[in-house]
This record gives sequence, structure tokens and C-alpha cells, in this order.
Amino acid sequence: MDELAQKLDADLDEFINNLPRRKYEDGWPEDSWEEEMFKHPFFMKKSPQPGEDLHPLYEGLQKLKYDPEENEPHELAIAYKEDGNFNFKHKNYRLAIVAYTEGIKQKCGDVEIEASLLNNRSAAHWFLNNYRSCLRDCVLALKIKPDYDKVISRAANCAYYLKQYEKAIQFCDKLLDKNKDDKIILELRKNSISQAKLAERNERKNKLETKRKKQLEDKLIKEIVERGYIIEGGSSGNIHLSLLEPCFPQLANCRVSLDTDSNLLIWPVVFVYPEYKIMDYIQQFPEDVCFYEQLKIVFETFPEWDKNHEYTVEALNVYFETEGQKIIKIDLQKTLSEILHSSRYVIRAGTPSFIIVVQNSAVERKLLEG
Repeated sequence: MDELAQKLDADLDEFINNLPRRKYEDGWPEDSWEEEMFKHPFFMKKSPQPGEDLHPLYEGLQKLKYDPEENEPHELAIAYKEDGNFNFKHKNYRLAIVAYTEGIKQKCGDVEIEASLLNNRSAAHWFLNNYRSCLRDCVLALKIKPDYDKVISRAANCAYYLKQYEKAIQFCDKLLDKNKDDKIILELRKNSISQAKLAERNERKNKLETKRKKQLEDKLIKEIVERGYIIEGGSSGNIHLSLLEPCFPQLANCRVSLDTDSNLLIWPVVFVYPEYKIMDYIQQFPEDVCFYEQLKIVFETFPEWDKNHEYTVEALNVYFETEGQKIIKIDLQKTLSEILHSSRYVIRAGTPSFIIVVQNSAVERKLLEG
């Protein structure tokens, strides 16, 4: 018997040794075998990410697991739930949401599974700070399973973070009906009541502030209309606030305002210096101040650009341009209000503007020649 066994072993060795020698080409490459191995479903350490190429065997297993022709809706819902739980456990909350959503779509008819899928998806939204989506899933879950305490608790917290304090209080009350000594829920309810009162108070303040602001704006427009100022784009007695907004960035927050104590309009004004192609932006020019006094403030010291020290108040002339592009000289002893009352002055973009030149200069002559 031993001799026969030895003979068979010898024959097998001879057969193997006589097989033709061929290079093995069907396996994993030597330089990347480890990477290829971890792509194989039996060895992979994590699930493929969206957009990654799937191993054919993995793709086949997926089709087998999720094929609606091979599985009942109940089985598919459970399969997607398990996938969602796996991703949730590994903090892949977005992938978990995708899996739970697919499970919900199966409409398996099992109250426990459907409620659990909605609860789990709401939890994934919670960890992503998607409080609105989280609350929506909580509400859906409670329609299926009204006494789902875990969901009620999460819904209460979501409502609080969304500043829906009345809803938060209602959810807290449902839980406190079962356990009136729940310290966490009692604290949440207390905070919700406190914030609800604060929100109500702020809303009242905002309404009063909005009303006061509207009254001031209406009074502002009324005063401009009564003064007879001509606003570009406006009609007699009909001026919109948008026509009073300055178009210069330097005057962005300096719209004409009304001093309620003195009943004076305070205008933003632009001084244009054609000789140097620059401008001065006067943020507050009260309408009762004369040009001479305002220029004294502007030219209290020589501007940096006035190298020859020519710009003194006594040496300047001030003009404005009409809609017909006619140049009108103004009297420096007149107030801003007196100038704006001129039937030929049109206020553009809520900002009166004036041209300033040195008397008898070449720039002035060129300006007057047009």
C-alpha cells in the first residue's frame, strides 16, 4: 500500500513538473496588489464613496441586495436602514441620509420600520445642523408613531434652535405628561418660555421702531415737498425715498435727514473742483447755512492738492449746472435752502452738487464758455 502511495505521489510530481511554464498574468500587479486587494468586497475596509468606480463583484452584490425584483419592499427598507446605520455609526451623515431616504421610498407599510427610518434620518440631519429638515422628519415620524419619545425630544430641541418657541413648549409638554420630573426637558421648556417672551418683546420694539421710522420718512418727504425742492425723477407732491439715496459711495449712509428739533433738512453735498478733477463730499450741510460759512470750514486750511494756495474763500466762485447744462453762479451769502429753492436747481440722486473754481482763472473762463 505504501509503495502504491509513493508511486502515485511520484507520478503527480512528474505531471506537475512537465506542465508548460507560463507567466501568471491574471492576478494583482506586484506594485499595487495591496490597493487592488482593498477594492475587493471581501477585503475592503470602507464603503466606496459616491463617484468611485465599483468592483464588479461589489456591484453585483449591490444589485442582488437592492434589486426590487429579488426583494420585497420590507426587505429593501431594512437593507437601506442597515446601510444608513453603518454610515451613521461612521459619521458619514450625508450618506446615511441618502440610505434612509431610499428606505423611506420603499413604503414598506411597517409602522416601526418607517418611523425608525424617519427618526434615523432626522438624527443625521441633527448632526449636520439641518434643524429645519430634522424637525420636518420628526413631525412625519410622529404622524406614524405619536408616542415616539426620542423623536419628540429631538423635535423640541429643533424647534428651540429654529426659534419656534411655542412648538418647543408643546413638544416639551408631551414629554412632561409622561415624566414631569425630567430635568432636561424642564430646563428646555423654561428656556423656551423665556426666549418666547424675549422674542415677543423684541417684535413689539421692532414694530414701534418701524412705525417711528416710517413717520420720520413721511415727514421728511412732506418737508421736501412743502419747500418746493425739485427732485430728479419725482413729480409734484410725489417723491419716493429711493430718489434721495446718494449715488456716491462716500455718502452711502448720508441720505438727507430731518432735524426734528429745528425742523431743518440736513443734506449731503458734493463740491466739484474741475481744475484738479477731484471732489469734496460734505456729509452734513444744514439748509440754513450760507455757502460762505460752509466754504470757510472746508478751506480752513489749504488742501493738499492746492500747491499754489489759490483756494481761499474770498478768491472762489461757486456755480451749479441746470438741466439744460447752463452754468449759474450763486451768491455765497445765500443759504443752501435759498439756492435749492431756485426753479432751475434740480437735486439729482438726493445730493446737491456745486462747481468751485478760482475767480478769473482759465478754468473758470473755460467753464463759462461751455
